[in-house]
Amino acid sequence: MDHTIDELHTLADFVRWGASQFNKNDLYFGHGTDNGVDEAIALVLFALNLPHSLPETLWHSRLTYPEKNNIVELFQKRIQQRIPVAYLTNKAWFAGLDFYVDQRVLVPRSPIAELIQQSFTPWVDPEKIHRVLDLCTGSGCIAIAGAIFAFPNAEIDAVDISSEALEVTRQNIESYGLSEKVHAVHSDLFTNLHGIHYDLIVCNPPYVDEVALKNMPTEYHHEPQIGLEAGKDGLFFVRQILYEAVQHLNPSGILIVEVGASQAALEASYPNIPFTWLEFKHGGEGVFLLTAEQLQTYDLT
Repeated sequence: MDHTIDELHTLADFVRWGASQFNKNDLYFGHGTDNGVDEAIALVLFALNLPHSLPETLWHSRLTYPEKNNIVELFQKRIQQRIPVAYLTNKAWFAGLDFYVDQRVLVPRSPIAELIQQSFTPWVDPEKIHRVLDLCTGSGCIAIAGAIFAFPNAEIDAVDISSEALEVTRQNIESYGLSEKVHAVHSDLFTNLHGIHYDLIVCNPPYVDEVALKNMPTEYHHEPQIGLEAGKDGLFFVRQILYEAVQHLNPSGILIVEVGASQAALEASYPNIPFTWLEFKHGGEGVFLLTAEQLQTYDLT
């Protein structure tokens, strides 16, 4: 390794070499990036305390030995321990915003970010949204991005069963100065929300089925299992959400839930429910929409 460090001189050298090492070691890219080059860039910039907007000329700057060692140490953790980059840097990007993350929360990667940036149009009128629920909030990214981009005048409850996750949620809320608008709430789904009604409920719950959980790449096992595991068919929590959500939606309210790869299982379990499956320009699937009226009309028991 020392010999390698002697031969590498610039930021660009380390990015190229790091990406090669990541690919050589068959790392899995699925926590905010989809390739080794982007992961190497993120780790190099983090190690050097440099921004992503780095001028191109600085990519050819030569590094000191301590800087080289810091980069190599991060690369080794990524390769040997299969730790996702977001946990090594304590930073993840969602809807163009950066969030603090650690192993108390999942790494944000939901396609719901695209809906937020579009203010959920054409599905809702942002001016008529006064109270929003981000159920299973994790890092709080959906609630916070929603407050910034989609519903600046709404009250948003960021709910999670994990007290540890809510510590991260609160840190991110405070970081964006949204403590008066976004509220971290401890609750097992709707348990502690009695009597509260929302114009919009957005939820990215655990939805990984038993087989998929066992076969997940090592990187995913650094994430809290409580945020992934959802029973034999991946629908343990979704069923409860479908059953209870109508009690917390206003008459014209909307429910949006991500179920990912469990979409087929959901459709098979509820063949008569007219799920609207949302489409995304930038990738992603398995996100459905139902209105309060639909939830009242169909048997969801």
